[in-house]
Amino acid sequence: MKWLYAYFKPFRGRIGLELFIKTVATLMDLCIPWILGHIIDVVIPSRSIGLIAVWGTLMIVCSIVCVAGNISANRLAASVARDTTRNIRHDLFARIMSLSSARTDSFTAASLVSRITDDTYNINNMTGRLLRLGIRAPILLVGGMAITLSMDVPLALVWIAVLPAAIGIFIAVSVHGVPLFSRLQSSVDKMVQVIRENISGVRVIKALSRTDYEKQRFSWVNDEVSANEEKANISMGLTNPAINMLLNIALSMVIFVGAYRVNAGRTGVGTIVAFTSYFAVILNAVLGITRIFVTVSRAAASAKRVGSVLYDEADLLKEESDETARAFICFRGVGFSYNKNRENLSDIDFELNRGETLGIIGPTGSGKTTLINLLMRFYDTDRGAVLIGGRDVRTYDSGELRSKFGVVFQNDILFADSVRNNVDFGRSLPEEDINLALECAQATDFVNGLPKGIDTVLNPKGNDLSGGQKQRLLIARALASKPEILILDDSSSALDYRTDAALREALRSSYAGSTVITVAQRISSVKDMDKIIFLDNGRIEGLGTHEELMKNCAMYRETAELQMGRDINAAE
Repeated sequence: MKWLYAYFKPFRGRIGLELFIKTVATLMDLCIPWILGHIIDVVIPSRSIGLIAVWGTLMIVCSIVCVAGNISANRLAASVARDTTRNIRHDLFARIMSLSSARTDSFTAASLVSRITDDTYNINNMTGRLLRLGIRAPILLVGGMAITLSMDVPLALVWIAVLPAAIGIFIAVSVHGVPLFSRLQSSVDKMVQVIRENISGVRVIKALSRTDYEKQRFSWVNDEVSANEEKANISMGLTNPAINMLLNIALSMVIFVGAYRVNAGRTGVGTIVAFTSYFAVILNAVLGITRIFVTVSRAAASAKRVGSVLYDEADLLKEESDETARAFICFRGVGFSYNKNRENLSDIDFELNRGETLGIIGPTGSGKTTLINLLMRFYDTDRGAVLIGGRDVRTYDSGELRSKFGVVFQNDILFADSVRNNVDFGRSLPEEDINLALECAQATDFVNGLPKGIDTVLNPKGNDLSGGQKQRLLIARALASKPEILILDDSSSALDYRTDAALREALRSSYAGSTVITVAQRISSVKDMDKIIFLDNGRIEGLGTHEELMKNCAMYRETAELQMGRDINAAE
């Protein structure tokens, strides 16, 4: 949790003011029982109305200062907790956005969502509680002990005798409780994952009548979360009743011993009244420390999880490389594996000149998208090299490298924003570039037909558009920046043949300077490309033009004949 200090540092002034106000208010709170005891033992026997008024007024002033100070200090504590958590979430989100795909896979999306929400919430609770009770509870405890010792040593020693047992309880619960909270957060990650899967796949679940199964699956993970939370809360919850019992036993002993001392004339009635008041103060202080202890235990597990992301070691660093190439894009002996057990790509070799077009086709799971991931350096190759513009991609800064691309992924999304902003995507592009991209993507007609045209606000994920309309807007987004390299990863699957053909023609005429890489399932989408790669099981089975592959690659020819056969049947 040491990394948290850096987030508290900007608010040192506010924290210092809060601690000062809280200290003054707490000291006023400590004075009240002593004043009460003094009034009972000294002022009342004097039968002086003036003294009673003076001491009573002093007691009221202390109460007002205590209440006003605590309210002000608590507001400051809440503001510090809020702003600290906001900064942590901001940095955590920025860090998540900069994680490599490999590290994101390692953490899992569900766990990252849980860390930026649930874990930061736990840190927020800890910060607020520490600032509210972290100074007040110790002052009440130490001050109460000091005052009671000054008032009557034998009575004070009676309840001080239980402190070692209380400390032992804190230590035992801490050792057992913190690992339980870590286990709880891991089970929360699983629940978030199930929820995300169910929400994103709700249509498939309903279509296949798997609602009951998914309810049962959620029930299993929900029961796991409940069981882990119950274990953790029971372990930490034992602290309150155990400490309460110890202190109340001590209070009973104080009253019992105090009665004998009053009868013997060694202690005044006011002292016993003050003692019971201080005992209530000390009891609340210990219970406050207990609450801090429970909150810190939970937050410690969360802080460890958040810190592991914030300070995760970067893995896709800029490197030096002697690799050079004359071609614009070059793959040299590339091999890659996600799990490092079985290669997903093996011995990938090809070159592509600037302005050329490349089609990548092959069965599902053949490694088409993996090849694109390596080109954009979402992952590093296990062996071999990927070069762009004559340089190894590992020698580029990530921003410099990614600025070369316009890309549409298989599962890309539209945001709950206007069509214009979805295409512009925060890049402040010229209006003419946005309009040209929409026209080339064959989206102008349907965009003009929307209620507010290009300024129409879409539903989240573009759920108010058809599949083909969404794909055309996503293609327009990729085109709008006039990228050096345009990647269309199975991005025309929802387009009819006529629209697909018009799109390819528009790309040739309006974006001739861009190097276009198209990943597709349909032969018709790639047959006019300058080069075509046929992938199977992570290997290049054929490389050449459509005509060359029809002659030299049996798998490509078989695929083409099957698809052409379906096209002919459909036409008939």
